[in-house]
Amino acid sequence: MDFPPVEEQLAVIRRGIEKIVPEQELAKKLEESRKTGTPLRIKYGIDPTGVDLHLGHTVPMRKMSQFQELGHQAVIIIGNYTALVGDPSGRDEARAKRLTADDVERNAQDYLEQVAKVIDIDKAEVHRNGDWFGEMSFADILNLTSKVTVAQLLTRDDFAKRMKAESPIFLHECLYPIMQAWDSVMIHADIELGGTEQLYSFMLARDLQKDAGKPEQIGVMSPILVGIDGVRRMGKSLGNYIGFAEPPYEQMKKFMQVPDECMKPYFELLTQVPLAEVEQLLAGHPKEAKLTLAKTVIGEYHGADAAEEAAERWTREISKGALPEDIPESELSSDQLQDGGLPAAKLLTELSLVASGGEARRLIAQGGAKVGEDKRVIGSHDEIVPLTDGELIWAGKKKVKRVRLT
Repeated sequence: MDFPPVEEQLAVIRRGIEKIVPEQELAKKLEESRKTGTPLRIKYGIDPTGVDLHLGHTVPMRKMSQFQELGHQAVIIIGNYTALVGDPSGRDEARAKRLTADDVERNAQDYLEQVAKVIDIDKAEVHRNGDWFGEMSFADILNLTSKVTVAQLLTRDDFAKRMKAESPIFLHECLYPIMQAWDSVMIHADIELGGTEQLYSFMLARDLQKDAGKPEQIGVMSPILVGIDGVRRMGKSLGNYIGFAEPPYEQMKKFMQVPDECMKPYFELLTQVPLAEVEQLLAGHPKEAKLTLAKTVIGEYHGADAAEEAAERWTREISKGALPEDIPESELSSDQLQDGGLPAAKLLTELSLVASGGEARRLIAQGGAKVGEDKRVIGSHDEIVPLTDGELIWAGKKKVKRVRLT
């Protein structure tokens, strides 16, 4: 098989990559691959511990897709056995709940459907690591664990922090990096993709491959994608994520909240827009750069027409202040009204626009509570707001409810 020149491959591989370990071996592997016409085996492991992917998950997947375009072999590991243990990376405590085998398999099917939108799944090898771990005897487990010392395991940053904090580290958690590394031995990985927090497991895989008399893999590690808050890593539990399968308009609204300083890594990690073009975009107006970023990513997963429609709707409703197309409605009984209306603070809480009366008072005091299409500012928390069927009540710039009187 003919592969692009090594320098061309390196330019593609290095984009959006924080660390390659050991980097000096990468060009050599690529050159050997060209000479022999043999594709490199690119490993990416997924533990199906949940079903809702966000754009942070797509970063290593996109790199896998790029390797496929260069002519190499994608090898996806569905960690149906490592998922039973739980990845301790980045955590300072043990996983509270362990998944069942049925949970993992259901999640795995959903994962593969979503992964297929990024990776050419028909040309990829897909393995479940239970295929080999499920066949191991206790003697096999003893043999594998005898290759790793406790001191080695405790050099992991997450375990070291927990030791220092005197937080428990359970024995089954110590198996996780060993299992992840052994996957590389079983599928003859040349390169493994993942985040920088996986460095320990990547290097352990090299040790186990060497011990097994096999070529050692190279770790190609992406940086952590921060969420739309611009501070913490993107995560659903943090509420700062852009969901992979969210509707285009919901994705558009979230992209437009991305801090200006985060746009360059978003372009670099989530698109293939040439970096010179990215620099030109970032030198212009931030709003236009964000619209381009959003349309590029949304178009890749939902189609160009859906991306353009989402951008036009955002410009119409948010940027130009037009009424949203899908205003949620809340019912109020006419029996609740006082002199044809309700006190402002009570109205906001009744409509669930705020969580409490205190929040309602603060919002009103700040001038953030408004009524009607013309957004008349509500002056005080005890002001009686006149209500008719279909009236609009606003809490801030984006939250709005239409009142339905019953």
